[in-house]
This record gives sequence, structure tokens and C-alpha cells, in this order.
Amino acid sequence: MIKQILVSSCVLFSATFVVQAQNPKLGVSPIQDVINAMTLDEKIQLVVGSTGKYESQMEATIGNQGQLVQGAAGQVNGIERLGIPATVVADGPAGLRIDPKRKNTDKTFYCTHFPVATVMSSTWNKDLVYSVGTSMGDEVKHYGVDVLLAPATNIMRNPLCGRNFEYYSEDPLLAGTICAAMVNGIESNDVGTSLKHFALNNQETNRTRNNVIGNPRTFREIYLKPFEIVIKEAQPWTVMTSYNLINGTMSSERCDLITEILRHEWGFKGMVMTDWFGGISAAAQMEAGNDLLMPGKADQVKEIRKAVLNGRLSMEILDRNVRHILEYIMQTPRFKQYVADNNPDLKGHALVARNAATEGMVLLKNNKNVLPLVQKIKNIALFGNTSYDFIAGGTGSGNVNHAYVVSLLDGLKNAGYQVDDDIRKAYIEYAPKAKANLPKPKNPLEAFLPGHFIPEMSLAELNMSAAVKNNDMAIITIGKSSGEFLDRKISDSFNLTKEEKDMISGVCNAFHKAGKKVVVILNVCGVVETKSWISGPDAVLLSWLPGQEGGNCVADILAGKENPSGRLPMTWPVSYNDVPSKADFPNPETARLSG
Repeated sequence: MIKQILVSSCVLFSATFVVQAQNPKLGVSPIQDVINAMTLDEKIQLVVGSTGKYESQMEATIGNQGQLVQGAAGQVNGIERLGIPATVVADGPAGLRIDPKRKNTDKTFYCTHFPVATVMSSTWNKDLVYSVGTSMGDEVKHYGVDVLLAPATNIMRNPLCGRNFEYYSEDPLLAGTICAAMVNGIESNDVGTSLKHFALNNQETNRTRNNVIGNPRTFREIYLKPFEIVIKEAQPWTVMTSYNLINGTMSSERCDLITEILRHEWGFKGMVMTDWFGGISAAAQMEAGNDLLMPGKADQVKEIRKAVLNGRLSMEILDRNVRHILEYIMQTPRFKQYVADNNPDLKGHALVARNAATEGMVLLKNNKNVLPLVQKIKNIALFGNTSYDFIAGGTGSGNVNHAYVVSLLDGLKNAGYQVDDDIRKAYIEYAPKAKANLPKPKNPLEAFLPGHFIPEMSLAELNMSAAVKNNDMAIITIGKSSGEFLDRKISDSFNLTKEEKDMISGVCNAFHKAGKKVVVILNVCGVVETKSWISGPDAVLLSWLPGQEGGNCVADILAGKENPSGRLPMTWPVSYNDVPSKADFPNPETARLSG
């Protein structure tokens, strides 16, 4: 009987040992043991995101892929039997982008819309940017996201690039230094970032096929330099490769870029992922050093399996990429079993956003110290569509589902000013009628394109004599937005429209005749032409796209509560003809970089 018990115990111990040997667990067993225990299909499941179920971008519209967190951009797959959890990645550069509402609950999941990257670089203040990153990363963690797909540090090669608002500067040192502060701030919360778009992604037009031509010196001294600075000063968890070609080869398929420069020269230790649906050959991307293909397509699963079986893609390369992903997963809150409470300090973060936006605003003109406004200024005539509908940020993956945006109207009221009610009513009545005439989105993807903005209302619709008589001064807001997928136009985005110029000249003429001042607020995504109209107003304040507290920030500066200490992070040309890259931007096929 004793012998039987001993034998049974040995058999039980042996069986238990075999099960444990067959099923090592990530974080308990060495990573190599976990990799060795994976089947080929499991390895492919790990390197192809979201189980490889998306065939096209239409099926995976930005922000609709998250299963663990609704509205997140995607997931890195898990393997339960090996203790590998799925992890969540989400946009974006000015704040977390997830769905604000969910089924079966009245709770909301709004995120803070922080100032865009251009505002951050205009502060030239690393400590301030770090504090914004800290607040941003706090929301990422509280909402159960592991990696924020930001920041982006591409060079502002041309003022018409639709995503310049997501970028920091035309200067590599400023771009890299400010971006590194943002990465360090976000990752201080033990969540990750994804430094993008690596590399030379400088236009939206034909962005997946644009071939960037240049020489190594130009690449390294200008376009790669900010990435190098961020890698060496911040060591982000992940890097995202770009859509474009470089000298004829997809950037996501370049071993010299991803492995030799990024990893071997600069010492990057993290995971590399593709941009969504980026690249052509899954096997070539794997070999080049793209560890993770996002958001994952069925044909990528098939191609990688075939490439391994026929010897085109070595198991050694696949295992290398799997290791990088596992090392990333082990850092994440989800692997560490952090339980998200969905309750970040939104009020506190709004104050951080307000302070940062104010410091990034730039005073372009201030004749005879019109600003700050003297105490006798009480009644203000407020002109411009955007005065009543302030633009917080850009569109596409850089947008944020915020709870509110403070308009300039509300900001002035909060600061104690009286805004002309007749003018307000005219704009409030005009806006919905004008918007009704705008084209409707034809498909889900169009909802992420830069919006069609309504033309400015003619001053003939207003009683200008009463406006001048009843108010102490006038403020005009000019609004320009841009976003993913499209570049800006010279005619109505870089240049002001005829309606906008007529509004500025009309208001200036009317108020100046009465000896009253006019201030223009530029609520814009980037550079605009100013020479043709800047002589009219007495002061011009560049607010950029300042996030959800924009109206309060502008009012703080107008009232003298805050100082507009921002500095331009890029050149403002007198004319678009002065832009060096004008000849080949946006080029549908090839962009040649000179240096």
C-alpha cells in the first residue's frame, strides 16, 4: 500500500512537472522558455495585432478597434496559456482618444484635450511640457490603456502639412528636446508612448506611397535628429514606423533605419510597430525590425506563416521580434494587473492644460501696448465664427473626445467682460444655417477628415454703427484647422479667405474711425499669411489650437492675468513663394529633400 502511494505520488509529480514545463508563464519563467513553448501560429498571433482580422482601413476606422477599452486604436494580442495578456494602444498626441460613452452605463469617459504639440514647443519650457505629459499619462493609466500612440516629432518641412499641429518644430533640436520631455512625462506613470512617425513623414497627400529622396547627411542632421534626441534622452517604450518610402524602399521595410540606426547606433531597447496598415510586405517588415504589424490583417498572418515555412523568414528573426513584444508587455499596467478605475483627475488636468496653453501663445503684434486691456474696457464686440466655436485641436487620430471646449465668448464672460448680445445672436443664428449647406460625410473615414468650415458672415448682416457705439473695442477670431489624411491649401488655409479679410478690414475701419481698438486672435493649426492684413488690427495674438480651455486662456492674456511668453517654433514666411519646399509639396509621388 505504501509502495502504491509512493508510485502514485511520483506519477502525479511527474505529470505536474511536464505540464509546467510545457506551459511556462511570462514573468515567472525566462522569456526564452516562453518563446520556446510557443507554436508558430502563436508567434504569428503575437506579431500581428488584433488577431489579424482587418482587411482594410474601412473595416478598422480609427478609434473603433479596442475591445478591452472601447474606442482605443487597437490591441496587442495575448496568449492566455502562457500568461501573456492582451494590451491596449490608443491615440493620441493632444490627449487620450477613447469612446466617451459606453453601453449599459451612464458614466462618461471623457479625456482632457490638452494643447497641441505646436503649443508645447512654443513654450520652450521642458518642465511645463513634462507636467502636461504627466497629466496625459495619468489619464492613459486610469482608463486602462497601456500605450499612448504619441508623440510625433516629424520635422515641419512645409507649412501646408496637414499634421504640423501634431509636430513640434522645423528645428531638430527644439523638436527633439520638447518631445523628449513629453515622453518622460507620460511614461512617469508607468505607461508607454509610441514615438512616431519614423521617419521622414512630412506630408499627408499620398502618404502611403510618397517616395522621399535625399542624402544621408540631410536625413541625419535634420529629419532623424529629433528622433535620435528622444531615444537617447527618454527611451520610449515603442517606436512607430511611417507610411512613406525612403529612396525607393518602404520606411517600415528598411533594416538600415530600424535595426542599424535605431537599435544599434542609438541604443533603442523597446518595441517597434508599424503605422496602421503601413508597408507592403509583412515578411520584409519582420526582417527589417518591425516587431508588431498593426492593426493586423489576415493576409499578413498567411504571408508570415508561408515565409517561415519556406525559409524566406528565419525563425531566429521571428523569435527576436516576439522577444521585443514580450519585453514590452512585461512593462505594462495590464501585465502588472493594475485595475483601472476610470476616474482620472479631469479638473486638475484642465488647470494644467490651461496653464500650458497660455504660456504657448505668441504675441505677433501689439501697437502702443494695446494689450493687456486697460481697466476701462468693459464692453466688447466679438466677431468671427470661431469666437463662438473655438477650435481645440486638429482632426483625425489627433482629435480628443473632450467634455467641453471653452469658447472665447465664455472666456471673456468668465473674465468679467460684457460681450455684445446682438452680435452674439446674429452669429448663433447664422452658424446652423451655414452648416446645413456643408457636404455630409459619405463614409465613416470621412468623419476623420478636416472639417469644412463655414464662410464668415458678411458684416452687412450686422448693425455696425450700433456695434461701434455700444462697445469699447472689437475682437476678431480667425479659425483654421487641419488634420490627418489631407494637407492644407494655399487658397483658404495658408491665406485668409476674401470673407475673412473683408471682416478684418471692415471691423478695423469702423472701430478706428471712432478711435477704438481692434485685436485679432489667430485660432489656427499652423502658419498663415499675415502681410496682406496685419497692418489693420492694433494687436494680434496667436493662440494656436490650445485645447479645451482655449477661451479662458485668451481671456487671461487679454486681461493681463497671464503673459503671452510663447515663441514661434517655425518660420512664418511673408508669402508661400518664400517657402523652400514649395516646388514639390505636396508631391503625389516624390519629395526631394535638400540640406
